[in-house]
Amino acid sequence: MKISAKSRSWPNQKWRWLLPILLVSLFVTTLIWLPWQAQRMEANERQEQLIADTLWVEQAIQFQLGRDEEMLRQIGTEINAGKISPAQVHERFKTLLKSNREIQRIVWFDHHDVVITSTADTSANFNQTQSAPGLVESNAAEFNTTEVDRKLRCLAPTADEANKKTYLMSCQIPLISANRRIGSIVVTYYLSGILEEMVPWWFAQENEISIIDLDEKIYAKRSAGGPGKNVYTHNRALDLPNISLILRTNSNKSEPKLLSNLLVLSVILLSIGLIWSLLALWRDINRRLAAEGALRQQVSFRTAMENSLITGLRARDMEGRLTYVNPAFCKMVEHPAENIVGRLPPMPYWAPEAFEEYRQRFTQLLAGTVPSEGFETIYQRASGERFPVLIYESPLVNDQGVQTGWMSSILDISELKRAQELTRHQQEMLHASARLATMGEMASILAHELNQPLAAISSYTTGAINLLQSDQTNPDDKQLLLSALGKANTQAQRAGQIIRSVHEFVKKREASREPVDMATLIQSVMPLVELQAQTSYVNIQYMIAEHLPLVHADRVLLEQVILNLTRNAIESMQQNPPEHCLLRIVIRQESGCTADQAGTPQTVSNCIVVEVIDRGHGISAEVAARLFSPFFSTKSSGMGMGLNICRTAIEFHGGQLSHQDNPAGGTIFRFSLPV
Repeated sequence: MKISAKSRSWPNQKWRWLLPILLVSLFVTTLIWLPWQAQRMEANERQEQLIADTLWVEQAIQFQLGRDEEMLRQIGTEINAGKISPAQVHERFKTLLKSNREIQRIVWFDHHDVVITSTADTSANFNQTQSAPGLVESNAAEFNTTEVDRKLRCLAPTADEANKKTYLMSCQIPLISANRRIGSIVVTYYLSGILEEMVPWWFAQENEISIIDLDEKIYAKRSAGGPGKNVYTHNRALDLPNISLILRTNSNKSEPKLLSNLLVLSVILLSIGLIWSLLALWRDINRRLAAEGALRQQVSFRTAMENSLITGLRARDMEGRLTYVNPAFCKMVEHPAENIVGRLPPMPYWAPEAFEEYRQRFTQLLAGTVPSEGFETIYQRASGERFPVLIYESPLVNDQGVQTGWMSSILDISELKRAQELTRHQQEMLHASARLATMGEMASILAHELNQPLAAISSYTTGAINLLQSDQTNPDDKQLLLSALGKANTQAQRAGQIIRSVHEFVKKREASREPVDMATLIQSVMPLVELQAQTSYVNIQYMIAEHLPLVHADRVLLEQVILNLTRNAIESMQQNPPEHCLLRIVIRQESGCTADQAGTPQTVSNCIVVEVIDRGHGISAEVAARLFSPFFSTKSSGMGMGLNICRTAIEFHGGQLSHQDNPAGGTIFRFSLPV
């Protein structure tokens, strides 16, 4: 049997049409079922919420009534113990009445059901034995007065005599002593007051609340948000002794409406929005992919930059925990990143001898007081080798401007330190050469000066020998001999002092700082200054202030500075007449002077100022502009290094060297040393 192509294609066509129909039917069914189900779910949720809220309100009412009962029983306990008078009981009742506006009155009866005191009549005598006005006499009789029972009893609500629309509920608290009833306390509530005072406003705004009995008689009602619509209701029994009351809640919300047209329109709009969202998502994905590609390139570029840096980078969080290190830092300390990232101090690259310094720096870091100009310290490699580093700390701030930690840049300054040491060594050699050059210039003066004490020593010793060789000696000759030997000793000490001063001045030594008394230093260098001044017939005066503080300095460098400045001053006065050949050296203490601190001029509190004042030919403006330049000199035989060396030596001590014109003629060279 041959089957046609039309017959063979029919099942496929049937399923091809049936599947969309089934899908559309499912979609329509879903559209119909979803609103109905949403309506049912919303209605159930409202009903469950109403039940839960009603239960909460019922518990709140029960709690407040129980609290009132507990307070009245406390008063009753004090009444049984005889610790409180009727007047005091009345005041306690009034206080309770003020703080609980749902209570209409409180009455204390004795064992004969006679009123002792009542809040309903404040003018009555508390010792009276008559019943309180306004209290229904049958109320006391209705309570069981013979059975010894401590339980609370309540009466069925009754209409208020003053307002028939208001219902009152009275409850009795028996007073029992020695298993015998000695009286009772009766508290009367406004049922409407219970709803007004004990039901939260938000619950009354959304529901109509009423108190009813089993016959659905309404005793009190509250409907702040309007009457209930009988869609969502719930009844909850109030657990009160001897009476059966029900708390009824009736929500003022209507049943959820089924808006099918709005729902269909919402589905269409949602479908359009879905398509638009898919297109926007596709466009956003393309943008994100492009941004991720650019970000990946930037990360690769930044990573390459960080890997090629020779500066170590280190990041820490606000607690000081290490969160990142770059390869340069790992190479510097010879520790892999995984061994140090995530650690808190102490760090493995800390040198043991500098632990205290590290802890102080870490405390300053957490307090945010790390100096921004950087600081030097020592780190230890994994091999144990120490090396100096220069560290700069700065806050690590995110894109919201919030500080998340600290970023550190670490420089290995081993080569810099070696270069500085080489420069210092060369500078010392230059100072030594300058001292030797100075001694070369003073050699002839020194030879002439030493001839005088040596000749005097020779004369004194010859005279002493002649006296000793004479045949006749007398006491006067002995005194003369002692005088000659004393003078010879003085001249020998003078020559020795000159030789020692020259030896100390030219001796090669390492620069070292120590406490230096400037007055003592001037006295020690005076013999050499006087040697230079004698050949030029220059008078020397020096004024040194008393009680000067010590200066932390290198003695020989300061001596070289003073010798160089005094020599220049003496040479500038060689053409002066004798009365104008005067060299003055002034040393005093000043406050608020300028000093050189790490290459930056700063004001310090105290310093020692030394002034070398001459009355020579002075310094012209052209010469002053180049005065401290290396290899510049106004002398035909000068090297041009003296003043440059002096300035370097003073700046080495943190001070400054300057000059100015002397008003009396000549120049004043002035240098300061911080104390």
